[in-house]
Amino acid sequence: MDNALLNIKNLSVAFAGNTVVHQMNLHIRPGECVALVGESGSGKSVTALSVLGLLPYPMASHPHGQILFHDQDLLSLREPQLRAIRGNRISMIFQEPMTSLNPLHSVEKQIGESLQLHAGMSRKQARSRILELLTLVGIPEPEKRLKQYPHELSGGLRQRVMIAMALANEPELLIADEPTTALDVTIQQQILELLRHLQKQLNMAVLLITHDLNIVKRYADRVYVMQQGRQVESSPTPVLFEQPQHPYTQTLLSAEPDGQPAPVPADTAPLLQTESLNVWFPIHSGLLKRVTDHHKAVNDISLTLHRGETLGVVGESGSGKTTLALAILRLTRSQGAIHFAGQDLNRLAQKAVKPFRRQMQIVFQDPFGSLSPRMLIGESIAEGLEVHGVKDRNEIEQRVIQALKDVGLPADIRHRYPHEFSGGQRQRIAIARALVLKPELIVLDEPTSALDRTVQKQIIELLRDLQARYQLSYLFISHDLAVVRALSHKLLVMKDGVAVEQGDAAKVFNHPSHPYTQRLLQAALGDQARPCA
Repeated sequence: MDNALLNIKNLSVAFAGNTVVHQMNLHIRPGECVALVGESGSGKSVTALSVLGLLPYPMASHPHGQILFHDQDLLSLREPQLRAIRGNRISMIFQEPMTSLNPLHSVEKQIGESLQLHAGMSRKQARSRILELLTLVGIPEPEKRLKQYPHELSGGLRQRVMIAMALANEPELLIADEPTTALDVTIQQQILELLRHLQKQLNMAVLLITHDLNIVKRYADRVYVMQQGRQVESSPTPVLFEQPQHPYTQTLLSAEPDGQPAPVPADTAPLLQTESLNVWFPIHSGLLKRVTDHHKAVNDISLTLHRGETLGVVGESGSGKTTLALAILRLTRSQGAIHFAGQDLNRLAQKAVKPFRRQMQIVFQDPFGSLSPRMLIGESIAEGLEVHGVKDRNEIEQRVIQALKDVGLPADIRHRYPHEFSGGQRQRIAIARALVLKPELIVLDEPTSALDRTVQKQIIELLRDLQARYQLSYLFISHDLAVVRALSHKLLVMKDGVAVEQGDAAKVFNHPSHPYTQRLLQAALGDQARPCA
């Protein structure tokens, strides 16, 4: 392409001689937003990191191909020449700002470093520019943020700081690698709108790497699709969504969560009820550290969950969703009634609660973090049985095999370790670990947020099947409203620890009454396709 800002030609990437990206072709024009999509492991990030020379060389190599930036082959440049381009003419926003920002350096120092290195600014000049950048990316009270550290900022603010760093020297090309994956839908929308505004203001090209096709539909001009290291399709965004050519693209587009949960009989008895449930954390201040106030993480929540029913709990980070679940499981202290299977758990001593724990299980957001890397899969699944008094080794093994079979995994994987599995397989293992105790209630805390859409759809279908087979009740916590809608009978919307709306899921989705619910639904499910610039 004669007018391309970036032109990747027949690029191959190999690690230790093993080719992982095969003859990739991609171009981006000035001021254009191009999306690079595909599932985890498809080669998206490896391609992007090749542009900036950030792969672990010499283990990584490029057997053939070119990466032309203004017709200059970046692969032929030495490290000092690449440093002059990185963060100056080409910048990158990484997926996880908490791990990308230095925890030991303040916001001012981290952004100022790029300005002093590339623009030769003095400390006073850099400070003025940093305040300008923080204002540009919509950070409130920018002067207050200068001395703050990453752990003192919310996820949305950390991502805005990353964008400010990337834009410090007004680059011609911005590579955004999954820039909103870990963010709430409302914050996600704000960040993407901000990027689009800045792109137009600075006439900046954007390479947007994502597996979320809703984002692509709203913000990209053109799309490249990758599968297992190969480019399988490229076209303008409207054409791709209306007339996908490759079977893999068609699979991606059809992988949006859909369907409805099976109806629950009207005469089904309640399994779980809370009445005026509160979780308040004391705030200490003064010389004597007296309690002067409370942080009301969960405030006056009353809910009912029937047998075989799913209650979706939604809201932004910090709204109290997970704290509510931990209170119900008696894993954090609370006040109010928690009626489960005819007993008020808050009136029982901790020892008396233990027998109920086999009936109440939880599946966490990150299965890799919740599975011990030192234990075989079979040992992890069997652990709960042993804790709850099952001694017969033959019975334990049979129940572990049955649990794996229930989640669609072969029995022989019980002799392997967690690191040997994909994210979707590990989540199935985590569900099997909860299922092996034959519980009545399973709390699912963001169980699909880190998964590709195709894997998400598989997990949703699995959860529906298990619910119908075993009459399970789910408390399903998520900020992904498309997933919640596909699985939930009822919906509870939380904001700042309070239930602002609850009721029949279909009714809330179709006719939300509270302004906050309306904003959440618009941010998550708005289907208008808008170009990036």
